[in-house]
Amino acid sequence: MKRYFVKIRGRVQGVGFRPFVYNLAKKLDLKGYVNNSSKGVTIDIEGNRVDEFLKRLKESPPPLSEIEEIRVEALAPRGYKDFSIVKSKEEGSFTHVSPDVSICDDCLSEMLDPSDRRFLYPFINCTNCGPRYSITLSLPYDRPNTTMKVFSMCEECLREYEDPGNRRFHAQPNACPECGPSVEFRLLNPQFKALTGDDPIENTIAVIRAGGVVAIKGLGGFHIACDAFNEEVVERLRQRKRKSNKPFALMAPELSHIEPHVYVDDEGRSLLESNRRPIVLFKRKSTCKIAPSVAPGNSYLGFMLPYTPLHYLLFYYPSGERKEPNFSCLVMTSGNLKEEPIVHENHEALTRLKELVDALLLHNRDIFMRVDDSVIKEGVFIRRARGYVPEPIMLGDEGPEVLAVGADLKNTFTLTKERYAIMSQHIGDMENYETLRFFEEVLENLKSLYRIEPVHIAADLHPAYLSRQWAESQSLPVTFIQHHHAHAAAVMAEHGLKGPVFGVILDGTGYGPDGTLWGAEVLLVDRTDFRRLAHFEPVVLPGGERAIKEPWRVAVSVLKNAFGIKTEDVLKRLGFYERIGKERVNLIEKLIDRPDFSPLSTGAGRLFDAVASILGLVDQNTYEAEAPIRLESLIRDGIEDGYGFTLREGNETFVLSFSQTVREMVEDFFHSEGIEIISTKFHNTVVDALTELLVMLSEKHRVCKNRVVLSGGVFQNTYLLRRFRSALEERGFEVFFHRRVPPNDACISLGQAYILRHRIGENFKH
Repeated sequence: MKRYFVKIRGRVQGVGFRPFVYNLAKKLDLKGYVNNSSKGVTIDIEGNRVDEFLKRLKESPPPLSEIEEIRVEALAPRGYKDFSIVKSKEEGSFTHVSPDVSICDDCLSEMLDPSDRRFLYPFINCTNCGPRYSITLSLPYDRPNTTMKVFSMCEECLREYEDPGNRRFHAQPNACPECGPSVEFRLLNPQFKALTGDDPIENTIAVIRAGGVVAIKGLGGFHIACDAFNEEVVERLRQRKRKSNKPFALMAPELSHIEPHVYVDDEGRSLLESNRRPIVLFKRKSTCKIAPSVAPGNSYLGFMLPYTPLHYLLFYYPSGERKEPNFSCLVMTSGNLKEEPIVHENHEALTRLKELVDALLLHNRDIFMRVDDSVIKEGVFIRRARGYVPEPIMLGDEGPEVLAVGADLKNTFTLTKERYAIMSQHIGDMENYETLRFFEEVLENLKSLYRIEPVHIAADLHPAYLSRQWAESQSLPVTFIQHHHAHAAAVMAEHGLKGPVFGVILDGTGYGPDGTLWGAEVLLVDRTDFRRLAHFEPVVLPGGERAIKEPWRVAVSVLKNAFGIKTEDVLKRLGFYERIGKERVNLIEKLIDRPDFSPLSTGAGRLFDAVASILGLVDQNTYEAEAPIRLESLIRDGIEDGYGFTLREGNETFVLSFSQTVREMVEDFFHSEGIEIISTKFHNTVVDALTELLVMLSEKHRVCKNRVVLSGGVFQNTYLLRRFRSALEERGFEVFFHRRVPPNDACISLGQAYILRHRIGENFKH
């Protein structure tokens, strides 16, 4: 007989790991115990088949688990009489918190089965599905440490919870209609009074069918829902949310209700049906019947499948039959006010969302940690949140505990401990008190869950960033990391790269060490430092920040730089005087010569803004990156041509100029070339120019061994990403891109943390 003391680390709590161990031990007639600890799962096990136990544990663990490390110590047998699950232990380290998981097929079948005691129950769950991160107050992950602690299990639920052979054995959120959470309907608009009765879910369905808008409390916060085919109600919601043209997310009951509207590929199908259930962006079909106001001027639509029991009930209540859903598709957008975090508490929804909706569907299972839906486009994260957070990212070496506060747009923060980076969910844009409060709320939670006490803070170099100002207000040392260096380092962190590598960073704006606005940068990068090798030609931003919101200003600047004395005629022929007004355009032309009001920027995003305005697509961005998104939406496959560009050597760096591109593009436009062709040729030109630049730089900087990392929000343009990556690989480069975090500014905190850990790492004592 052998006895092993086993310590397991990874995602092993809240995923049915202890019940799995218990049942496996019983099956193999082994004795001992299993428990949760703050470090993971501990197993003390003895018997004649312990080696077989370990083999099975490694080869086929529970489906939601992820084992990172197993440590086994052989000990003298103790003579245990049975195998049991014992009370969780507190220890001084941490284990990984499981993300929230969509409803499993077993629970869905039970919920739609009229003979089941949980028929139509909106909070059904088991060991393999349901809320995790959003309800976890502290570790270990046991019911008293979740928001379910206020619900005492009835006899039947307790029997399931204590039965090792039951799927709900030690399922912490276990509940039923007798003892668990419940839903409540609140009508705000009396116009729908005649449609409502006593059933909260039936009332919700009736209001939506009648053209109403309803706020629905979900897993990580509130959604705002309406009929996705009703143009009038979608436009009304858009006006209420003051969201202008920003796309709304969609939810369909089944894949078969998505496929008529968009092109669904295998990867997208797999993501849609995974237990993480992100919003997945797909190219719209010409036959699409979704209301145009869902995503104006955008060739992509974002779909998700239901991921909570309550979502499924919106489609299949009250019959439970999946033949004819109540709706073929619903708008399911974040329940928040413009630029504020998602609302997650009932009282908050009743006050903050009342101007947006006609009714609310509430429930009384508290959401402790609000978390938005994740968004993925052709394998690229746009937003990393529900379903993926707070999964840690392995950094390789151990290092000091640090906090990186990220950038102000699409903010996330990153904490580090031991070999891991724990990155927060999407926080939002740091431009109001509510978002700062959310930042602090999530920070305190993750510090507590993972027992992290940072010794140092990393922040962006930009002096006006609220995130930097917050960092400086803390009583810890702060290191400022350049924005584009952090972008490159985020990719390096994901792939475990030490450098040096080439970093090609394409984004809108980042503060440079020289005090100017950088944006399209080619850097020589390692884990602690960088050197600027090349950039796009600087463009004047007339009026500074206003030019970012009003692309026509940048277009005037770009055209003046390209055409000189011919600019007035070009502006007139392009329709700027008619669209904007000649006086305003002339004023901006004068402002271009005032450096105190018009800073220079090398931002790639600004070039894309300008081109979109030149083609008459967008003169004013109603949401971030609207102009580049509209430009991308015009791209057509099968066009290989591009325009001319200029690569010249400056004092210390190479400069890519696109003035020739603009001249040729405008010439095409004047000759009535289709804007789809012009857009595609423009994108091709950016790829051609950067590829030529990298080939030249690789000869001068062989130390990089032809390794390139790509980052920045412009690489959310998947046509540009695919084409550039392919062009580089054809020329012998090894290309690295983000796999687990977005390329936009959400990745900045990970890069900052990676750089800071290595800068102070030599003083770290293991």
